[in-house]
Amino acid sequence: MIQSQLALIRRELWEHRAIYVVPVVLALVVSLMSITGQVAVSTSDKAVDIAILGASNLGENERAAALNVLLVATSWIFLMAMGVLVIFYALDALYAERKDKSILFWRSLPVTDAETVVSKLLTAALIIPAITLVFIMLTHIVVMTITSIWVGLRGANAWHLIWQSAPFVDNWAATSIIMLALSLWVSPFIGWFLFVSAFTKRSPFLTAFLPLIVIPMLEKILLDSSLFARMLFERSPFQIPIFKDMTSAGFIFDDTDELHSLAESGVRLMSLLDVPRFLTDAGLWLGLAVCGLLCTAAIYVRRYRDES
Repeated sequence: MIQSQLALIRRELWEHRAIYVVPVVLALVVSLMSITGQVAVSTSDKAVDIAILGASNLGENERAAALNVLLVATSWIFLMAMGVLVIFYALDALYAERKDKSILFWRSLPVTDAETVVSKLLTAALIIPAITLVFIMLTHIVVMTITSIWVGLRGANAWHLIWQSAPFVDNWAATSIIMLALSLWVSPFIGWFLFVSAFTKRSPFLTAFLPLIVIPMLEKILLDSSLFARMLFERSPFQIPIFKDMTSAGFIFDDTDELHSLAESGVRLMSLLDVPRFLTDAGLWLGLAVCGLLCTAAIYVRRYRDES
């Protein structure tokens, strides 16, 4: 079973190259933006020297918080791209093999429909976040290296200002937990996208999102209710109950005043997370059950749809 899943996941990486191409391109863009930004800032020599002097006089906690803001901002870009990538992958995973008739070849192999759908679910929920996390870490190191070179050329101690203060372990540990929690929290959407990918004949994106838009509108017009809309909103990534409070969520997701106040206080990311609360949340387990039902429906549709 495990060997079959590994082989099927390798197949997904082979067929859907965007899974690793998108993070690679994004890492290059962020690194180039870092170089461009530092070149642009260097035109204000006096202000830059004052800023570096001020950073040198700050305490370690304040420097760590400031660097954490930079690391979080970089991670946020990857998280947004990961969300888009998961959506398009899940919608294309079962639809593409029917469109190009490759499903006939895969059905000739000793692999069940359940194993195939589970491999695609694992790819969307675990493999894509894992690959994204790797490139987040690499990008952090590259950006900090570029910044170190730039700071060193300005005559400052890059080791003291950056590498001794940058909270890499805290940031990466918190980011990995948040990414896993996000995958679990939005699992009903992943299951829905896989189900749509399994049964739709054309336009999977439109088929998937049209009901999510039309149903709340009809509910409001006909029943004067917004229950379905509230359910969708409460399942959004911005409502994930992994954070101790919404201020913490703002630190991860929003460029708001809360971000700056937390930076000034030097709060560590891991201290913002409440993993026991997340694991004991009834909505999490209800969402996983819904995801399981939708994936079961996708397996059924894939098994009994005639593609010949």
